[in-house]
Amino acid sequence: MSAEFSWNVRVYYEDTDTGGIVYYANYLKFYERARTEWLRALGVGQQMMKDELNAIFVVKSVSVDYHAAARLDDVLQLKLRIEKLGRASLVCAQEIWCGEQLLNTAQVKVGCVDLALRPCAIPAAVVAKMQGPQAS
Repeated sequence: MSAEFSWNVRVYYEDTDTGGIVYYANYLKFYERARTEWLRALGVGQQMMKDELNAIFVVKSVSVDYHAAARLDDVLQLKLRIEKLGRASLVCAQEIWCGEQLLNTAQVKVGCVDLALRPCAIPAAVVAKMQGPQAS
């Protein structure tokens, strides 16, 4: 399978609660952004997938473990690797780090659906990019 993808994001005020700690649900937003940037780095735009390939990705399930808190102004490193690539879905292992400290881990199952939201095969061109060398 392809190599690990890494992307950095800074924690902004809007990401935190009144104590300056990242609100628990915002980790899902960070994971979503990392998957979008991973696809973009592969040369796969989600709008292009929709417009040209009549396919979109949807999250089917997420399992998240919280290990430590991210705080206002932290620079987070988001990591992603594919654990499993199926015909119509993939499972991503994702992590959030701040320096040397692991903050959060997630396993995200993503399905491919057509524009009527019926399951469909991940387009062959997209699968080929996922299986090839990856930018990080």
